[in-house]
Amino acid sequence: MYSSIQDLIEQANTRKVPLSQIVLENEMALTDKTEQEVYELLERHYEVMAASAKKALEQPQQMIGGFISGVAARQYRYESPLVGKYLNDVMSMALSSSEVNASMGLVCAAPTGGASGVLPAVLLATAEKLRASKQQVLDALLVAAGVGAVITKNATVSGAEGGCQAECGAAAAMGAAAVVALAGGTHEACANAVAIALMNCMGLICDPVGGMVQIPCAFRNASQAVNAIISADMALAGLDSVIPADEVIEAMFKVGKMLPEALRETALGGIATTKTAKLITQSVSGDPADI
Repeated sequence: MYSSIQDLIEQANTRKVPLSQIVLENEMALTDKTEQEVYELLERHYEVMAASAKKALEQPQQMIGGFISGVAARQYRYESPLVGKYLNDVMSMALSSSEVNASMGLVCAAPTGGASGVLPAVLLATAEKLRASKQQVLDALLVAAGVGAVITKNATVSGAEGGCQAECGAAAAMGAAAVVALAGGTHEACANAVAIALMNCMGLICDPVGGMVQIPCAFRNASQAVNAIISADMALAGLDSVIPADEVIEAMFKVGKMLPEALRETALGGIATTKTAKLITQSVSGDPADI
């Protein structure tokens, strides 16, 4: 059992095993599943992730309001002269899962439905770039799950409780650790990547327009997927987060508690209360817009 990122690392270092092995054994103990059963469940989850990350790349999804319908396809068709195919694919797949989620399609809530685009995009694009095997991807998913479990236990992954930093931010931290694992980085690099990813979005509010998980949620899935990649790359380069991951997680939780209610998924503040957002809300709900 482990209760913190440091605990997870120390156990892996002491036993000289991958982080995924510690998470696997913990999962087996908690669920009474065999190793094979855990991996079978992981593979099913990954298949759902892959399907949602690809579904809207060619076919726009229909949803109430339709404010993000087609964004994944447009991004995917774009040949970026700036970030290249890898990061463009990451953004496209994050947007795809966001479209699927908004259209009431099947997604893997890792850690939440609203942040369900980050981890699939990061895993799929990085696995393709590094030519990782299915086993390597599933082990990276285990590492991500371990990070998510620690954040859930010691802080929150709820936008209503901690803002978007707790949803897309936690997903970015999970994705960053997974990327480091896929790239063969050290246990310490995984922890640094988690800390850097959360630092990069500390204080990010949750302000869905009209209360719908579309705007700015889809864009934040894409941006936090990229955050996961660059955080992992900094950690792989040997950069030290300086502040330990567990302390950053604690800080994120405290910041979330400090956020006023209007900035925690209520659609009462931030982008959700702009003039245009109010008109959008009126058009969907039929209620008069207070502008």
